[in-house]
Amino acid sequence: MLIQAGILLLRLIASTWRYTKSGTIPGIEPSVIAFWHEYMLPGWHHHGNVHSIALVSQSKDGTILSRLLQQWGITAVRGSSSNSGKEALAEAIEQVKNGATLLLTPDGPRGPRRIFKAGAIIAAQRAGVPLYLAKINESRVFVFQKSWDRFRLPLPFAKIHIEYISISIPQNHTEKEYIDSVISECQSLLNGESICMDP
Repeated sequence: MLIQAGILLLRLIASTWRYTKSGTIPGIEPSVIAFWHEYMLPGWHHHGNVHSIALVSQSKDGTILSRLLQQWGITAVRGSSSNSGKEALAEAIEQVKNGATLLLTPDGPRGPRRIFKAGAIIAAQRAGVPLYLAKINESRVFVFQKSWDRFRLPLPFAKIHIEYISISIPQNHTEKEYIDSVISECQSLLNGESICMDP
């Protein structure tokens, strides 16, 4: 009962968020969109209802998040780096090949914070689709300072700006050195300075 009430409250808050976008904005074609774990609420919310899927852990928290994602029109693929991760990623890649957009938090589900893991790059490469980095910035936000990712909850009527950066990943470059260089580039870009928001 409490969980359902919390989900309803979050849906009401999210309905007041106001978005602006810049950069190379994704179209309707299948793709992989990556944003840091701390920004997953606006990242998921904004990209819902466009045949989107998201990787969610098999933990109890993941079950709650799956319910929220369903409310936002996103299909949850359950798995993580520590539990059925390879199978979940393979399933997600197949769905992207069939037209879905995959939403990923490349430092999730347990961190380290803002350290880019290879999943988003592997998914985009194997599915043959573009990778978009989504740098998210909110005007009004509550930060959970004690959480590993410093999880962020945009407040009601927050202005949220998403800056997209498109990364093209050739399918024929699978060498570890190349993948490592793309990981480093993506991490630097997502950690780079974002457009400031007025309160």
